[in-house]
Amino acid sequence: MSDTDNDIDTDYCLIDVSMPPKADGPPYADCVLCQEPTEYPASYKGITMCPVCEWREAERTACSG
Repeated sequence: MSDTDNDIDTDYCLIDVSMPPKADGPPYADCVLCQEPTEYPASYKGITMCPVCEWREAERTACSG
């Protein structure tokens, strides 16, 4: 086993998991699932979800075991 085998490769994940910036005030982006206002700015391009839908999505995709 060489020294390079212990190096951690951080380029393995191809999905951008960065969160949108929090909005300072209205207008807020609508949730893509329930159309309720989110805490993200309306100018943000991408998928935005309200806190309830974010929580439900996290529950749905969590590893159960």
